[in-house]
Amino acid sequence: MSEIVIGEDGLARPPWAATDPLLRDYYDTEWGMPVRDERGVFERLSLEAFQSGLSWSTILRKRPAFRSAFADFDPDSVAAYGESDVERLMGDAGIVRNRRKVEATITNARATVTLRAEGGLAELVWAHRPASTPAPRTLAELP
Repeated sequence: MSEIVIGEDGLARPPWAATDPLLRDYYDTEWGMPVRDERGVFERLSLEAFQSGLSWSTILRKRPAFRSAFADFDPDSVAAYGESDVERLMGDAGIVRNRRKVEATITNARATVTLRAEGGLAELVWAHRPASTPAPRTLAELP
């Protein structure tokens, strides 16, 4: 059984979400929750790409700046970004300034817009979910 921590509020959390208020809030309100709208899926995929090689807490701390820099992850707006926007983003200390990741986010926004003709990004992502999800179990039921 993996380790759990009981918080002052009486809720059980994994150690990574037990002490940092930002991670605790993320765990309590977002982690493991389905995201089914285009903008939400595009944001999550984009942030996951920026997180590569970094900690998730770094990305969460920078999320407000990412949202500002990428037009609140509106795919239509980001798809219209050009080279001057890439340069602007490379100068934005509030985000992760990795040219390849910035350019990939813009390319992915364009792909997201194109995917609408085939059902959309969210439909594509959710088409790969498992046929069934294991039922939740209590800690007492775990081996």
